[in-house]
Amino acid sequence: MYRENTKTVRIGDRVIGGGNPILIQSMTNTKTEDVKATVEQIQRLTAAGCDIIRCAVPTMEAAGALAEIKKQISIPLVADIHFDYRLAIAAMENGADKIRINPGNIGSRERVQAVVDVAKERDIPIRVGVNSGSLEKELVKKYDGVTAEGIVESALDKVHMIEDMGYDNLVISIKSSDVMMCARAHEIIAAKTEHPLHVGITESGTLLSGNIKSAVGLGIILSQGIGDTIRVSLTGDPLEEIKSAKLILRTLGLRKGGIEVVSCPTCGRTQIDLIGLANEVENMVADIPLDLKVAVMGCVVNGPGEAREADIGIAGGKGEGLLIKKGETVKKVKEEELLGTLREELLNWKKTD
Repeated sequence: MYRENTKTVRIGDRVIGGGNPILIQSMTNTKTEDVKATVEQIQRLTAAGCDIIRCAVPTMEAAGALAEIKKQISIPLVADIHFDYRLAIAAMENGADKIRINPGNIGSRERVQAVVDVAKERDIPIRVGVNSGSLEKELVKKYDGVTAEGIVESALDKVHMIEDMGYDNLVISIKSSDVMMCARAHEIIAAKTEHPLHVGITESGTLLSGNIKSAVGLGIILSQGIGDTIRVSLTGDPLEEIKSAKLILRTLGLRKGGIEVVSCPTCGRTQIDLIGLANEVENMVADIPLDLKVAVMGCVVNGPGEAREADIGIAGGKGEGLLIKKGETVKKVKEEELLGTLREELLNWKKTD
């Protein structure tokens, strides 16, 4: 498997590569200069399961704010840099645990060298990021368009340049909004490098389309053993990125822990608000640290049988519902008591099960 053979890279107190667990990343959408708002968002993301956070650094004020932000958070911070190499240096001087640059838009080799020198001095990893949308014109011409091969060549050219400068503490990120192109690019690059890979589908879209594209793309890539850290990029609340990333990893068997909620599709037999109930259950279990499967079923006819593979579940009827454990009905309660009954059972699970 590719992941087991990658180099390890330490980002703050976290490690990726070398077969270590795949870590989840997100990016703040606050103004980094607003320390209070940025810290509050990072703390919410951390509570939701974010392992590494990235902040945009478009100004010197933002670079300076990193020092104060770092004092108030508990996960590694990555500085996202474009165009101005001085911002990358300032971010590292203010405590960034990793920097993300595209050497192609940083400028001359001398400017890239200046960034590399500071990273090397402080042993700060560099994420070399290349997006299909910013592929060099000569590579677009060489490959007759934007292709997976062109994306890989662009990324490796930049990696080799930094390696030639005497530094190999690197993470590679190659992204495209074209899911199949992105998957193909990862297959190619995995055979050409031992650097760990940051995987994601860039500009994937809104909550619906972004989740589908990310799940398909990350599913293809990760199922091949490729990828060491991931970000689900969504146009929306970054908290949704964490929820989706955790679910993708759990679905692929790459992460354990957390409650998995399964629910049946609605049908003509449904006599309760199953859609609302399933969403309430999913939100309700988010803060319960158990590794369980919870079923939410819409009728008492098939509910117990369908919920048999779950550890615990509820099935709704007209004005009432059943509490089910391992397919066996253990309690009948009023419909309005279903959610509370389930939560009480889960909170006491370790004591009784």
